[in-house]
Amino acid sequence: ANPRVEYSVQNPLETTNENLMKTVRMFTHSIGNVKRIVFSSSCSVYGDPKTLPTSENEEMDPNSPYALQKLSCEHYAKVYCKLYDLDIVCLRYFNVYGPNQYGGSPYSTAIVSWCDKVQKNEPLRSDGDGTQTRDMVFVEDVARANLLAANREKDFAGECINIGTGESLSNNEILEIFTSKFSDLKINNAPPRPGDVKHTLCCTKKAEEELNFKAEYDLKKGIEKVFDWWGFNE
Repeated sequence: ANPRVEYSVQNPLETTNENLMKTVRMFTHSIGNVKRIVFSSSCSVYGDPKTLPTSENEEMDPNSPYALQKLSCEHYAKVYCKLYDLDIVCLRYFNVYGPNQYGGSPYSTAIVSWCDKVQKNEPLRSDGDGTQTRDMVFVEDVARANLLAANREKDFAGECINIGTGESLSNNEILEIFTSKFSDLKINNAPPRPGDVKHTLCCTKKAEEELNFKAEYDLKKGIEKVFDWWGFNE
């Protein structure tokens, strides 16, 4: 998949083929071959949610082609479950971060992009006024949620489940973690990214009930593992 909102705004045809059509192809080739698919969806399907924390019952109002592609995949998942004796569960990840993320692209997410800039001794880019908030969920928690979903005995039949922490921080607060750790950082302010939502905050109730999942990493604990991977704690 191509998981970058801004890139999908600039390249809607390419990303629709990548994120939607190839997913439908994967669903099709799975018929009769696998018991269950755990599909990686996204909290972006909500758009700018009216309610925080946001539950799975929130109205869908995608802000970008990427978000619409993920929502379309969810609809296909439900249809395939009805027609083809295939079980699919859609996990709506909130803002995933962790080691091994690619940081050298203009479309990179904030934490990995800032790590890349620190390593290169370049200015950090801060989008908008920095008051946008994100529910940051560590990649190891996301992997564990996938395993729990893959191994549950009861069928999902296209069900959608949020995967997040239930806590959110503003970009400015995350940036403060960097400025307190690294001296003499230069910050370049940039316009808000097209298609980005203002706030994300996960309602974790359904994941706790259906998967017995609760995130083990808060941002302070998770970002230290990110810094370790980048060699900043040596």
